[in-house]
Amino acid sequence: MEKTEETQLSRNLSRRQVNMIALGGTIGTGLFLGAGESIQKAGPSILLVYIITGLFIFAMMRALGELLISDDSKPVFIDFMEKYLGPRAGFILGWTYWMSWIVIAMAELTAVGNYMHFWFPHVPTWPWEVGFLVVLYVVNIVAVQAFGETEFWFAMIKILAILAMIATGIMMAILHVKTSVGVTRFSTLWSHGLVANHGHDILSAFQMVFFAFLGVEFVGITAAETRDPVHTIPHAINSIVVRILIFYVGALAAIMTIQPWTDYSGNMSPFVQVFSGIGITGAAGIVNFVVLTAAASSLNSSLFTTGRMLYSLSNGHGYFSHLNHRAVPMRAVNLSTLLVGGTVIVNYIFPTDAFSIVTSVASATFLVVYGALMVTHLKFRLSPDYQKGRHLFRLPLSPYSNYLTIAFLAMIFVILLVTPATTVTTLLTVVWFAVLYGVSFLRKKA
Repeated sequence: MEKTEETQLSRNLSRRQVNMIALGGTIGTGLFLGAGESIQKAGPSILLVYIITGLFIFAMMRALGELLISDDSKPVFIDFMEKYLGPRAGFILGWTYWMSWIVIAMAELTAVGNYMHFWFPHVPTWPWEVGFLVVLYVVNIVAVQAFGETEFWFAMIKILAILAMIATGIMMAILHVKTSVGVTRFSTLWSHGLVANHGHDILSAFQMVFFAFLGVEFVGITAAETRDPVHTIPHAINSIVVRILIFYVGALAAIMTIQPWTDYSGNMSPFVQVFSGIGITGAAGIVNFVVLTAAASSLNSSLFTTGRMLYSLSNGHGYFSHLNHRAVPMRAVNLSTLLVGGTVIVNYIFPTDAFSIVTSVASATFLVVYGALMVTHLKFRLSPDYQKGRHLFRLPLSPYSNYLTIAFLAMIFVILLVTPATTVTTLLTVVWFAVLYGVSFLRKKA
């Protein structure tokens, strides 16, 4: 029988899969690996930084949810930006968002190499990176159901591990378990001070915390391939605050209770360090497997997103608008995977700074995209679409919540710009937008 090409993305992700994808989307390398650097900069006050950042991320997600519910025919939220901010803004932000997810995928692939180094310290990281990339590429080109089921179990492992970590910290503190670093008590969390370095670095911690939340809007990308987006998307978004409190604040509070926050280093997962530090090396290996799974999960999501974004950016025309007989944008996934493979080169050139470089680039670009999303929502609220539409899912306190979120995102961008370690990468982001702006004029003339 002759195989036929599909003309639309399939809607084969179930509510179970989308809810778990949204849940797992907030748990990635930014938490498992980046939290070590965040703890170093802020100490226990990092918990407050996570809560503040999480509240603004929640506002952004409510704005996103309101847009998606207003018109479920649009496959990605960039389409709303093009509609309410104009074709040029849609072009610039669409390609920026695609590039941002490429960079996130590179960060996750870098993390995979770092985690494998825990078990195989004498083996180069690049074979592991290539191997993981190939396996997840295959998962993404088989069918959307394969992606959904793989991501479901990846997320399940992360969630169960974090719940186990929190329970372990509570039980050790209640029982006053003695370890190689002392007796575990709840007071360990604050007995060494509430803030690191007299608070001088606490603002710079917002950058890594913000990176930890990147990808939370991924549920918006899955909306195009969800069977019941009107009911599934609001449920997934509304549970974000609970996830933030439990998984981020709870997990970090647990590990800083088990081991003093002053004992953590920034270049290794604190979740692995906590068990290595108290002498339980076997548990450290188990936790390393979990954080490796988290990185693979985020990489899996990145390949899915970049493929769908490139397909959407083609606007139904050109080479990347093609869907295979499984309704997968295979050509778009192919190019995205090839670019992510450039991680091997980046790690070779910058063997020690690769992760911090790619995270700062991703943070800067996502700050602009998230800010533009809040402006898009403001434009939507003023449009006839809002006046005549059904308001099933609203952003609370809009437009004030919009303005506050935009101001918060601008603050983090300024922090990136004035921090010496991220100044160059942030300026490169500005150059990227300038180049795209110029290309948009040439595109219009053509």
